[in-house]
Amino acid sequence: MTEKQAELVGAATSSARHILAYGGSRSGKTFGFCFCIANRGLMAPGSRHLIARHHNIDVRQSIMLDTWPKMMRMAFPGVPYEVNKSDQYIVMPNGAEIWFGGLDDKERVDKILGKEFATAYVNEASQVAYETITTLRTRLSQACLKADGRPLALKAYYDLNPVGRGHWTYKEFVEGVRPENGMPIEAGSRAFVVLNPTDNPYLPAEYLAELDGLPDKQRQRFRDGKYLSEVPGALWSSSDRIADDGQNMPGIDSLRRGAPPALKRVVIGVDPSGSDGTGGDCQGIVVVGLGNDGHGYVLADRSCRLSPDGWARMVARAAEEFGADRVVAERNYGGAMVEAVLRSAARKLPVRMVTASRGKVLRAEPIAALYEQGKVHHVGTFSELEEQMTMTTTTGYRGSGSPDRLDALVWALTETMAVKQPYNLAALIGEGDCL
Repeated sequence: MTEKQAELVGAATSSARHILAYGGSRSGKTFGFCFCIANRGLMAPGSRHLIARHHNIDVRQSIMLDTWPKMMRMAFPGVPYEVNKSDQYIVMPNGAEIWFGGLDDKERVDKILGKEFATAYVNEASQVAYETITTLRTRLSQACLKADGRPLALKAYYDLNPVGRGHWTYKEFVEGVRPENGMPIEAGSRAFVVLNPTDNPYLPAEYLAELDGLPDKQRQRFRDGKYLSEVPGALWSSSDRIADDGQNMPGIDSLRRGAPPALKRVVIGVDPSGSDGTGGDCQGIVVVGLGNDGHGYVLADRSCRLSPDGWARMVARAAEEFGADRVVAERNYGGAMVEAVLRSAARKLPVRMVTASRGKVLRAEPIAALYEQGKVHHVGTFSELEEQMTMTTTTGYRGSGSPDRLDALVWALTETMAVKQPYNLAALIGEGDCL
């Protein structure tokens, strides 16, 4: 156990009921809290504990079947336990149970809420809405005794890679106020600890070097473990936000998915640049699919900085890989040339040229509205694209360079989602090829 993990255990065993561990990726947060839960379970016969995450497949694969057995082998060697894979719980030798569940499925949530727990641990809390957290806390109510006859204190653990300062974890743990009304939280009820990758001596140097090379905002989040200042008026946010009318607006993180459903249609958005591949802006290339649930799924960001022939081949490869039904490309950088190089890369490529006759913000706002409605999901993490998204505001782009990846995303989602929206998206953004 690292020094920082020992600090986490100290916070988890303090008098505070709610404990947050935040910081960069692979810093040992999950291992530390799993250790605490195993220890609590072994201290209290018949106690029940919950480890939850937004998506059930993630908590099952990454914690129940990976981190938990590793932790038990390292921290509690020789301690036997039984695994019920179908119902997703573990039974310790003294009858204590550790349940694993996703919070994105009503049936599973109902099963979870039908039980009382002595400990509830929310992994990757950036993906979980505050409303879900408050509901989950109502099940933190199991009265049980430790082997020495003393009561086991109720505890709630949370961890995350920090997102924006508007997130409920920042308000509750760092600012010390209730997210719903800004009123002060009772003193001593919360504690937090910060763990970062540099605190983990077991990480390879190559991994830390990868973190060093991330875009600025992603580096602050995943390497430095810092909550990010929100850009005023940003059309997108990594974390959930509360609108003026009190409605929850999901952030990119809570809309993230591990895999798309069956897809009805796949579109590639292309934002060419004037670069010849030796410098300048990227060529934005983003792949989007329309799911059979009517939602949009961002599948890949293949943006690059290549010659016209090079980026055209990149588009052609993506079209073949994802079975694209259409390529939508902006003609503002030499429309005839753009179409020609695309067709030369793949003669049968279904290309549609569009003209950007309106500003970037006007084109982006209807797409941002789809995210707010929870109708667009990222299949994986696209750091550079997401940074451009969160730097785009109602008054313009606040990042460096051009939002080439975002432009490609907007073209692709406009083409993909326009036909299936409950409102007339074309009427909002303009008819025909002009946006």
